[in-house]
Amino acid sequence: MTSSTSLPSTASGPTVSSDPSDRRRWFALAIVMTAAFMDLVDVTIVNIAVPSIQQDTGASFSSIQWITAGYALAFAAGLITGGRLGDIYGRKRLFLIGIGGFTLASALCGFAANPEMLVASRILQGGTAALMVPQVLSIVHATFPAHERGKVFGLFGAIVGLGAVLGPLLGALLTEWNIAGLEWRPIFLINLPVGIAGLILGRKFITESKAPKALRLDLIGVALVTLGLLMLIYPLTRGRELGWPLWGHVSMVGSLLVFFALVVFERGKARKDGSPLVELSLFRVKSFAAGIAVQLTFGLGLGIFFLVWTLYMQMGLGWSALKAGTTGIPFSIAVSFAAGISVQKLVPRFGRKVLQAGALLMIVGLLLYIWESDRYGMGIASWQMALPLVVMGVGMGLIVAPLTDMVLSEVPKEHSGSASGLINTVQQMGNALGLGLVSVVFFGSIGDRLAPQQVGPAFAEAFQHSLWYVAGVLAVIFLVMFALPTRPRQHVEGGDGTVDDGSVSATSVSGAGTGAGAELGKEPALTP
Repeated sequence: MTSSTSLPSTASGPTVSSDPSDRRRWFALAIVMTAAFMDLVDVTIVNIAVPSIQQDTGASFSSIQWITAGYALAFAAGLITGGRLGDIYGRKRLFLIGIGGFTLASALCGFAANPEMLVASRILQGGTAALMVPQVLSIVHATFPAHERGKVFGLFGAIVGLGAVLGPLLGALLTEWNIAGLEWRPIFLINLPVGIAGLILGRKFITESKAPKALRLDLIGVALVTLGLLMLIYPLTRGRELGWPLWGHVSMVGSLLVFFALVVFERGKARKDGSPLVELSLFRVKSFAAGIAVQLTFGLGLGIFFLVWTLYMQMGLGWSALKAGTTGIPFSIAVSFAAGISVQKLVPRFGRKVLQAGALLMIVGLLLYIWESDRYGMGIASWQMALPLVVMGVGMGLIVAPLTDMVLSEVPKEHSGSASGLINTVQQMGNALGLGLVSVVFFGSIGDRLAPQQVGPAFAEAFQHSLWYVAGVLAVIFLVMFALPTRPRQHVEGGDGTVDDGSVSATSVSGAGTGAGAELGKEPALTP
């Protein structure tokens, strides 16, 4: 005998069935997970290939930052809009547009003729990912009933780990193999068959869903969000190279005024027609407001760490892409293991203490890494890095897997698209800020003119210097986590009167990105 439980259908969304015979939702899950995996791996692959791209194209350090930060900036600027567009026009439709655009942008990246074209294509890639990624969480939320989401989020945790392991390895192998003399280009071209398959299968198996009430796109809100982020992040990324001009400082201060204007406008927009780009009412949910702060600072720390880690190993120590990629395997396995047990076993029992333990473990891992790098100098070996990387990986896994679920557990389901877009936005904004700050905390401690024999020691010292900043960021995160609920609520009543657990995510997708980018929670991150 089979049993089924359904969420009440909305005027614009289908009834969610848990009938085991309904296999379409599992095909849909596989498709959106594959898209999330593709986005996550793309970030980790690019990080590991950065030195090869620089050598082949002659890109400056600023261009290298923009190849990573440009993607993160476009992704951050478009996520809220992408989530809202999915609520208005349909999550399936926006997912298909996003994955199609992401595939096209990947092709442009692969055939880029110079650093400028590559940066522009990466910005386009980030913008199309912003249409695709928010729909992943919303489609899961709309497709699966509450009691099945724990299993689904466990699968997402496994995808984070898989992406964390395969991304660096795949990037390293594709770069080292130099397929058809294309050098680093296959790291982007590999997205083409995956994206085309996702586009075809997504049309067939994903069920359309929209917000339960009609909404309109807030174009002024879109413009203010994009302008504010550009005014903040562009001067950070270019400032050191240009000698920190006055206009850069004015721009960064002005961005605060733009964000203030955004808040004022969105309040008025909510009162006028109920269709603001940013649902400010979400910030009245304590767990959501606290989680946003954690996501922002966490993304900032990861943005710094993963890029300087790659530069340290390949340009400082002179390691090959393959050696750097395999060095990160213990980290990736540790993230995957910890992410798998945190949601299902640890958080239900210990609540936010699990996330705080993760922050402390990451700090311990960073301090170990600083000590080892200083003690062994240029002679440090991959196996000696394993211990700090495993400690850091376990800590990161304890954070990335349960964090988004805890943050969104009390969000009404009608705002799932907006909330998931907003939470991914602040994480990616933090990531972009971190990448921008690399010019300050890493390159700022390296002299402009180094003799060849000075490069390695200078990069090693800059790496240690950067890790102190990351440890400081994680200490702040530990303290902010006290504002999270002791345990995530299990159910929340939606505005339409239905009751649902509201958990629209397991980890942020895109990520670890991370080498783990642990995006799914975009392994946040950036990982080599």
